[in-house]
Amino acid sequence: MSKKDRTSHFKFSKQERNGMFFLLAIILLLQVGYFYLQIYPTPLEGSLVPDSNLQEKVEELRSAKDTIAMYPFNPNFITDHKGYVLGMSPEEIDRLHNFRSQGRFVNTISDFQEVTQVSDSLLNTFSPYFKFPEWTRRSKSEASGGGKPRAGSNDKIQVASRDLNTVSADELKLVRGIGEKLSARIIKFRNRLGGFLVEEQLYDVYGLEKEVADRVLARFGLLTIPEITKIDLNTASSDELAQLVYIPFNLSRAIVAYRDRKGGIASFEELTEIQGFPEEKIDRIKLYLSL
Repeated sequence: MSKKDRTSHFKFSKQERNGMFFLLAIILLLQVGYFYLQIYPTPLEGSLVPDSNLQEKVEELRSAKDTIAMYPFNPNFITDHKGYVLGMSPEEIDRLHNFRSQGRFVNTISDFQEVTQVSDSLLNTFSPYFKFPEWTRRSKSEASGGGKPRAGSNDKIQVASRDLNTVSADELKLVRGIGEKLSARIIKFRNRLGGFLVEEQLYDVYGLEKEVADRVLARFGLLTIPEITKIDLNTASSDELAQLVYIPFNLSRAIVAYRDRKGGIASFEELTEIQGFPEEKIDRIKLYLSL
Protein backbone atom coordinates (compact mmCIF):
# COMPACT_ATOMS: atom_id res chain seq x y z
CA MET A 1 0.00 0.00 0.00
CA SER A 2 1.42 3.38 -0.95
CA LYS A 3 1.92 6.26 1.45
CA LYS A 4 -0.77 8.20 -0.37
CA ASP A 5 -3.29 5.43 0.25
CA ARG A 6 -2.35 5.18 3.94
CA THR A 7 -2.90 8.90 4.63
CA SER A 8 -6.12 9.29 2.65
CA HIS A 9 -8.20 8.05 5.63
CA PHE A 10 -7.05 11.03 7.74
CA LYS A 11 -7.96 13.73 5.30
CA PHE A 12 -11.34 15.44 5.69
CA SER A 13 -13.20 17.85 3.54
CA LYS A 14 -14.18 21.29 4.77
CA GLN A 15 -17.81 20.20 5.28
CA GLU A 16 -16.69 17.20 7.35
CA ARG A 17 -14.42 19.37 9.50
CA ASN A 18 -17.33 21.78 10.19
CA GLY A 19 -19.57 18.89 11.17
CA MET A 20 -17.00 17.58 13.64
CA PHE A 21 -16.57 21.04 15.11
CA PHE A 22 -20.31 21.45 15.77
CA LEU A 23 -20.50 17.95 17.25
CA LEU A 24 -17.68 18.73 19.68
CA ALA A 25 -19.35 22.04 20.55
CA ILE A 26 -22.63 20.29 21.35
CA ILE A 27 -20.86 17.69 23.50
CA LEU A 28 -19.05 20.47 25.38
CA LEU A 29 -22.29 22.37 26.01
CA LEU A 30 -23.99 19.25 27.32
CA GLN A 31 -21.08 18.60 29.68
CA VAL A 32 -21.18 22.18 30.97
CA GLY A 33 -24.96 21.99 31.46
CA TYR A 34 -24.64 18.72 33.34
CA PHE A 35 -22.05 20.08 35.76
CA TYR A 36 -24.10 23.29 36.23
CA LEU A 37 -27.21 21.33 37.20
CA GLN A 38 -25.15 19.27 39.62
CA ILE A 39 -23.90 22.41 41.36
CA TYR A 40 -27.13 24.46 41.08
CA PRO A 41 -30.08 22.03 41.15
CA THR A 42 -33.54 23.36 40.13
CA PRO A 43 -35.61 24.07 43.30
CA LEU A 44 -38.66 22.02 42.27
CA GLU A 45 -39.77 21.51 45.85
CA GLY A 46 -39.59 25.22 46.61
CA SER A 47 -41.91 26.01 43.72
CA LEU A 48 -44.71 24.16 45.47
CA VAL A 49 -44.36 26.13 48.72
CA PRO A 50 -47.10 28.79 49.08
CA ASP A 51 -45.95 32.37 48.74
CA SER A 52 -46.16 33.79 52.27
CA ASN A 53 -46.47 37.37 51.04
CA LEU A 54 -49.31 36.46 48.68
CA GLN A 55 -51.04 34.51 51.45
CA GLU A 56 -50.84 37.54 53.73
CA LYS A 57 -52.47 39.71 51.06
CA VAL A 58 -55.29 37.18 50.66
CA GLU A 59 -55.90 37.23 54.40
CA GLU A 60 -55.89 41.04 54.38
CA LEU A 61 -58.53 41.06 51.65
CA ARG A 62 -60.67 38.62 53.61
CA SER A 63 -60.44 40.69 56.77
CA ALA A 64 -61.13 43.88 54.81
CA LYS A 65 -64.55 42.76 53.53
CA ASP A 66 -66.21 44.97 56.14
CA THR A 67 -64.58 48.03 54.55
CA ILE A 68 -66.40 47.52 51.22
CA ALA A 69 -68.42 50.60 50.29
CA MET A 70 -72.05 50.10 51.22
CA TYR A 71 -75.21 51.76 49.97
CA PRO A 72 -78.76 51.77 51.33
CA PHE A 73 -80.55 48.47 50.70
CA ASN A 74 -83.72 46.64 51.66
CA PRO A 75 -82.69 43.81 54.05
CA ASN A 76 -85.63 41.70 52.89
CA PHE A 77 -83.71 40.89 49.71
CA ILE A 78 -80.31 39.89 51.07
CA THR A 79 -78.75 37.17 48.90
CA ASP A 80 -76.28 34.54 50.10
CA HIS A 81 -73.40 36.59 48.70
CA LYS A 82 -74.66 39.82 50.24
CA GLY A 83 -75.08 38.11 53.59
CA TYR A 84 -71.52 36.78 53.43
CA VAL A 85 -70.18 40.26 52.67
CA LEU A 86 -72.11 41.63 55.64
CA GLY A 87 -70.56 38.96 57.88
CA MET A 88 -73.69 36.90 58.49
CA SER A 89 -73.41 33.18 59.08
CA PRO A 90 -75.12 30.68 56.72
CA GLU A 91 -77.60 29.85 59.49
CA GLU A 92 -78.57 33.52 59.92
CA ILE A 93 -79.01 33.95 56.17
CA ASP A 94 -81.14 30.79 55.98
CA ARG A 95 -83.41 32.05 58.77
CA LEU A 96 -84.10 35.21 56.76
CA HIS A 97 -84.73 33.26 53.54
CA ASN A 98 -87.08 30.83 55.32
CA PHE A 99 -88.99 33.76 56.79
CA ARG A 100 -89.27 35.43 53.37
CA SER A 101 -90.36 32.18 51.70
CA GLN A 102 -93.57 32.49 53.73
CA GLY A 103 -94.34 35.77 51.97
CA ARG A 104 -93.52 37.80 55.08
CA PHE A 105 -91.32 40.90 55.39
CA VAL A 106 -89.16 42.46 58.08
CA ASN A 107 -90.09 46.12 58.45
CA THR A 108 -87.82 47.25 61.28
CA ILE A 109 -84.30 46.66 62.52
CA SER A 110 -85.65 44.81 65.55
CA ASP A 111 -87.72 42.57 63.23
CA PHE A 112 -84.57 41.72 61.28
CA GLN A 113 -82.66 40.78 64.42
CA GLU A 114 -85.55 38.74 65.77
CA VAL A 115 -85.77 36.72 62.55
CA THR A 116 -82.05 36.25 61.84
CA GLN A 117 -80.79 36.26 65.47
CA VAL A 118 -77.68 38.22 64.51
CA SER A 119 -75.63 39.69 67.34
CA ASP A 120 -75.94 43.33 68.38
CA SER A 121 -72.34 44.05 67.42
CA LEU A 122 -72.79 42.70 63.89
CA LEU A 123 -76.18 44.33 63.43
CA ASN A 124 -74.75 47.74 64.36
CA THR A 125 -72.24 47.52 61.50
CA PHE A 126 -74.80 47.41 58.68
CA SER A 127 -78.24 48.32 60.09
CA PRO A 128 -77.62 52.07 59.41
CA TYR A 129 -77.83 51.16 55.71
CA PHE A 130 -81.25 49.51 55.96
CA LYS A 131 -83.79 51.13 53.65
CA PHE A 132 -87.34 50.05 54.35
CA PRO A 133 -90.28 51.08 52.14
CA GLU A 134 -91.79 54.48 52.80
CA TRP A 135 -95.10 53.01 53.96
CA THR A 136 -93.40 51.24 56.88
CA ARG A 137 -92.03 54.54 58.15
CA ARG A 138 -95.42 56.15 57.73
CA SER A 139 -97.09 53.29 59.60
CA LYS A 140 -94.72 53.69 62.54
CA SER A 141 -95.43 57.40 62.62
CA GLU A 142 -99.19 56.80 62.66
CA ALA A 143 -98.80 54.14 65.35
CA SER A 144 -97.10 56.69 67.59
CA GLY A 145 -100.02 59.09 67.05
CA GLY A 146 -98.04 61.68 65.09
CA GLY A 147 -99.54 60.85 61.72
CA LYS A 148 -102.89 59.38 62.62
CA PRO A 149 -105.61 60.67 60.25
CA ARG A 150 -108.44 62.60 61.76
CA ALA A 151 -112.01 61.39 61.28
CA GLY A 152 -113.70 63.07 58.33
CA SER A 153 -110.43 64.40 56.93
CA ASN A 154 -109.15 63.76 53.39
CA ASP A 155 -105.79 62.42 54.63
CA LYS A 156 -106.55 59.00 53.14
CA ILE A 157 -106.80 60.51 49.66
CA GLN A 158 -103.51 62.37 50.19
CA VAL A 159 -101.74 59.17 51.18
CA ALA A 160 -103.09 57.31 48.12
CA SER A 161 -101.83 60.07 45.83
CA ARG A 162 -98.33 59.47 47.20
CA ASP A 163 -98.25 55.86 46.04
CA LEU A 164 -95.45 55.24 43.55
CA ASN A 165 -97.66 52.73 41.75
CA THR A 166 -100.47 55.20 41.15
CA VAL A 167 -98.70 58.54 40.86
CA SER A 168 -99.24 60.35 37.57
CA ALA A 169 -96.63 61.82 35.24
CA ASP A 170 -97.74 65.35 36.21
CA GLU A 171 -97.19 64.57 39.90
CA LEU A 172 -93.75 63.14 39.15
CA LYS A 173 -92.78 66.37 37.41
CA LEU A 174 -93.19 68.17 40.74
CA VAL A 175 -89.96 66.49 41.85
CA ARG A 176 -86.84 68.51 41.12
CA GLY A 177 -84.94 66.87 38.25
CA ILE A 178 -87.99 65.18 36.71
CA GLY A 179 -89.15 66.59 33.40
CA GLU A 180 -91.44 65.52 30.61
CA LYS A 181 -89.22 62.72 29.29
CA LEU A 182 -88.25 61.22 32.64
CA SER A 183 -91.78 61.26 34.03
CA ALA A 184 -93.06 59.49 30.91
CA ARG A 185 -90.18 57.02 31.09
CA ILE A 186 -90.95 56.17 34.74
CA ILE A 187 -94.61 55.54 33.94
CA LYS A 188 -93.71 53.41 30.91
CA PHE A 189 -91.25 51.33 32.95
CA ARG A 190 -93.81 50.89 35.72
CA ASN A 191 -96.38 49.67 33.18
CA ARG A 192 -93.93 47.19 31.69
CA LEU A 193 -93.29 45.79 35.16
CA GLY A 194 -96.98 45.64 35.94
CA GLY A 195 -96.25 47.88 38.90
CA PHE A 196 -93.23 48.29 41.18
CA LEU A 197 -92.71 45.44 43.64
CA VAL A 198 -89.85 47.12 45.53
CA GLU A 199 -88.71 50.73 45.65
CA GLU A 200 -85.24 49.76 44.37
CA GLN A 201 -86.74 49.11 40.92
CA LEU A 202 -87.02 52.85 40.42
CA TYR A 203 -83.22 52.98 40.11
CA ASP A 204 -83.51 50.76 37.01
CA VAL A 205 -85.26 53.47 34.99
CA TYR A 206 -82.91 54.44 32.18
CA GLY A 207 -81.40 57.91 32.56
CA LEU A 208 -82.76 58.46 36.08
CA GLU A 209 -79.90 59.55 38.34
CA LYS A 210 -79.71 58.11 41.84
CA GLU A 211 -80.05 61.52 43.51
CA VAL A 212 -83.23 62.26 41.56
CA ALA A 213 -84.62 58.78 42.28
CA ASP A 214 -83.95 59.37 45.98
CA ARG A 215 -86.00 62.56 45.81
CA VAL A 216 -88.85 60.67 44.13
CA LEU A 217 -88.81 57.99 46.86
CA ALA A 218 -88.76 60.67 49.52
CA ARG A 219 -92.08 61.95 48.16
CA PHE A 220 -93.72 58.76 46.88
CA GLY A 221 -93.59 55.32 48.48
CA LEU A 222 -94.96 51.87 47.71
CA LEU A 223 -98.33 51.77 49.43
CA THR A 224 -99.75 49.04 47.19
CA ILE A 225 -97.95 45.99 45.83
CA PRO A 226 -99.36 44.44 42.63
CA GLU A 227 -100.15 40.74 42.51
CA ILE A 228 -98.07 38.89 39.95
CA THR A 229 -97.93 35.35 38.61
CA LYS A 230 -94.41 34.08 38.99
CA ILE A 231 -92.74 32.26 36.09
CA ASP A 232 -91.45 28.76 36.84
CA LEU A 233 -87.74 28.91 36.11
CA ASN A 234 -87.52 25.16 35.46
CA THR A 235 -90.39 24.87 32.98
CA ALA A 236 -90.68 28.27 31.27
CA SER A 237 -89.69 28.65 27.64
CA SER A 238 -87.19 31.24 26.47
CA ASP A 239 -90.08 33.32 25.10
CA GLU A 240 -91.80 33.35 28.50
CA LEU A 241 -88.61 34.32 30.31
CA ALA A 242 -87.97 37.11 27.80
CA GLN A 243 -91.25 38.73 28.86
CA LEU A 244 -89.47 39.96 31.99
CA VAL A 245 -88.07 43.47 31.69
CA TYR A 246 -84.72 42.38 33.08
CA ILE A 247 -84.16 39.39 30.78
CA PRO A 248 -83.46 40.04 27.06
CA PHE A 249 -84.15 37.24 24.60
CA ASN A 250 -80.50 36.22 24.18
CA LEU A 251 -80.19 35.83 27.95
CA SER A 252 -83.43 33.86 28.19
CA ARG A 253 -82.06 31.37 25.63
CA ALA A 254 -78.83 31.10 27.62
CA ILE A 255 -80.84 30.37 30.78
CA VAL A 256 -82.83 27.60 29.07
CA ALA A 257 -79.63 26.12 27.58
CA TYR A 258 -77.99 26.15 31.03
CA ARG A 259 -81.08 24.56 32.58
CA ASP A 260 -81.15 21.79 29.98
CA ARG A 261 -77.45 21.14 30.38
CA LYS A 262 -77.65 20.93 34.19
CA GLY A 263 -80.94 19.04 34.26
CA GLY A 264 -82.67 21.86 36.18
CA ILE A 265 -81.91 24.89 38.33
CA ALA A 266 -81.89 24.35 42.09
CA SER A 267 -81.31 27.93 43.29
CA PHE A 268 -81.54 31.47 41.95
CA GLU A 269 -77.84 31.97 42.71
CA GLU A 270 -77.05 29.51 39.89
CA LEU A 271 -78.21 32.16 37.44
CA THR A 272 -75.12 34.23 38.21
CA GLU A 273 -73.01 31.47 36.62
CA ILE A 274 -74.57 32.25 33.23
CA GLN A 275 -72.50 34.59 31.10
CA GLY A 276 -74.13 37.98 30.71
CA PHE A 277 -76.53 37.59 33.63
CA PRO A 278 -76.97 40.93 35.50
CA GLU A 279 -75.85 39.71 38.92
CA GLU A 280 -76.47 43.10 40.53
CA LYS A 281 -80.19 42.79 39.68
CA ILE A 282 -80.79 39.24 40.84
CA ASP A 283 -82.80 40.46 43.84
CA ARG A 284 -85.28 42.13 41.48
CA ILE A 285 -85.34 39.32 38.91
CA LYS A 286 -86.12 36.53 41.36
CA LEU A 287 -89.21 38.42 42.51
CA TYR A 288 -90.81 37.30 39.25
CA LEU A 289 -89.54 33.69 39.25
CA SER A 290 -90.25 30.48 41.12
CA LEU A 291 -88.38 27.18 41.38
